[in-house]
Amino acid sequence: MEGLMGFNIVSLLRGLLGLVAIMAVCWLMSYDRKRIDWKLVAGGLVMQLVFALAVLYVPFIGALLEGLGKIFVKLMDFTQEGLDFLLGPYASKANGFSFLLHSLPIVIFFSALVSMFYHWGIIQKIVGVFSWILRRFMNISGAEGLVVSGNIFMGMTESPVLIKNYLPAMNRSEIFLVMVAGMGTIAGSVMGTYIGMLAGADPASRILFAKHLLSASVMAAPGAIVIAKMLCPQTEKATDIMAPVEKESGKSTVLDAISNGTVTGVKLMTNIAAMLLVFISLVALANYVFDDLIGRYTGLNEWITKITDGKSTGLTFQFIVGIILAPFMWLIGVPGADITTVGSLLGQKTILNEFVAYAQMQEWKDAGVFVYEKSMLMSTYILCGFANISSIGILLGGMGVLAPEKKGMIIRLGIPAMIGGALVSILSATVIGMILG
Repeated sequence: MEGLMGFNIVSLLRGLLGLVAIMAVCWLMSYDRKRIDWKLVAGGLVMQLVFALAVLYVPFIGALLEGLGKIFVKLMDFTQEGLDFLLGPYASKANGFSFLLHSLPIVIFFSALVSMFYHWGIIQKIVGVFSWILRRFMNISGAEGLVVSGNIFMGMTESPVLIKNYLPAMNRSEIFLVMVAGMGTIAGSVMGTYIGMLAGADPASRILFAKHLLSASVMAAPGAIVIAKMLCPQTEKATDIMAPVEKESGKSTVLDAISNGTVTGVKLMTNIAAMLLVFISLVALANYVFDDLIGRYTGLNEWITKITDGKSTGLTFQFIVGIILAPFMWLIGVPGADITTVGSLLGQKTILNEFVAYAQMQEWKDAGVFVYEKSMLMSTYILCGFANISSIGILLGGMGVLAPEKKGMIIRLGIPAMIGGALVSILSATVIGMILG
């Protein structure tokens, strides 16, 4: 794998081309192009650029994120103690890495930790700082700033709870931002699982991916505002009331918080395992039809293997979505040799989910499929979000309970919000790729 070349004029121009392409897509899909606030768009892009430069080139910020990454990795290691007790010799990775045994249990531990930190008010304080920054520099309402900031650390169904008393009165643009922010970010409770999937047991890789996943979560906040306010501009007066952050009901003690967080983590782990089993099996079914039947008997498999120099072995589902999205991947700055690889990952994330895509990325990383390290790091950002078809139902189920009168609006905005969430992750990857060189 070829390393990073550093910032250069070519990467700058490719990145600018990518930004123009993303902005063009948003403009073409906008509900009201004439009402787009270009000052807000410019402010958000500048904020993303500043975040990216700070992460990569400001020693203090880089060291801070690496320190947070080490904390994440250390917390993941604590999970091993519980696994050793429960599974004994089966908890060891000596005989190979098992996603079910070595990654998914981290979800339970992290869910309990997040719940405990929320009970103590730690998350609220951090969210409050980010909310103040976003409201001050991007001219959005307090409730919007709070929910977008909350999505840096919380999931798409947990973060709206922070503003549950404000959701019923929100207008279309505000509701849409809540949905895009949820789709364009990930929850802290699953970040440890992603780190474990991508890095395995290598300490240096775990810190590297932890740093970039944390960076992706932070960069997604202004990115979500930019994309959402372009696709669905603010045409009605926004409120400027700062929504109060409330503790979740029923968590009178820290033990209650840990218990509830653990139960939530178990449900989350079970859902993730079930979705992975079903979706990966569906991909295998699709590959049987495309590869083993159509590709084999038409001779397409040999032709595809030849033109890709063996990177693709036939007419697979991954190859098809990679080819469809490859031109867009080139536009945002992905090195030419990896455009079908990265395009395939984006397609799998959007059609299936990010867990399947990250699992595929880990497999391809270990197999040496990526030609450039830049492509691998950009993929980390591109996949860092919940923008997939099933998330529409999750959002409807979560926000629909909090604001039942908005269900019709949420359904109508579902597909645009999913596209917006995907564009948020792509925007972060484009900015980071422009700087990486």
